Amino acid sequence: MSTKLILNPDCMLYEMKGKALYSSRQVAEEFDKRHDTILRSIDEITHHKIVVSGAELTERKNALSDETVQLLAGQNIEEFFKENFFEDKYKDASGKKNRQVLMTRKGSMLIVMGFSGRKATAIKIGLLNRFEAMEEFIFSLNSARMEYPALTEAIYNAREEPKPHHFINEADMINRIVLGMSAKSFREEHGIKKGESIRPYLTTEQIRNIETLQRVDIGLIVGGIEFQERKVVLSNYINRLSLKKAA
Repeated sequence: MSTKLILNPDCMLYEMKGKALYSSRQVAEEFDKRHDTILRSIDEITHHKIVVSGAELTERKNALSDETVQLLAGQNIEEFFKENFFEDKYKDASGKKNRQVLMTRKGSMLIVMGFSGRKATAIKIGLLNRFEAMEEFIFSLNSARMEYPALTEAIYNAREEPKPHHFINEADMINRIVLGMSAKSFREEHGIKKGESIRPYLTTEQIRNIETLQRVDIGLIVGGIEFQERKVVLSNYINRLSLKKAA
């Protein structure tokens, strides 16, 4: 896949094109398996040819477990694999490119469902919770992206002659309140390329706070509140939210 993978620091899952993804390398590491063994298991499932007729699933090979057969029964198998498994490459310590497979929640559960034992069960439960939290993060991320044009429109309408720095200053103010630094400083600190959005690299709390402040800021701009006063109001607002969460 050519799109850049971004690892969420809270959920330790990847975000790409609005999908939450778990890698075959993570499966191997977290379940204490060899990566080549995990890849082989994935291949046995995804390359396995099957026929679906109504609710009946007929195996052409004996590679699939009973649990897998039950999970896939009645589904369009080729579509399932296409939508939930993605080939990818990663660089190892020597710089060599190696194969890995990225999986959605459904794809991941299909692979790990056969792992048994108390430790494996605990990891699977934790993984489900991570996917749920990651999907909430992606929802907030997309909401912040979708609502940002409303903020720029409010800035545009509030000024007779809006300049580029008016929009830059507003976004910079919100970033400094939430992150304690500008987007430029955040990029430098986290090794993010110039011009690349920092938002996919934020924690769930950070992106939610940005989403919240954007909404509040729109109201303040429409209400005619000046920049410095807005800054004070937004700072106080986020401080109150932090105190409530800590209580």
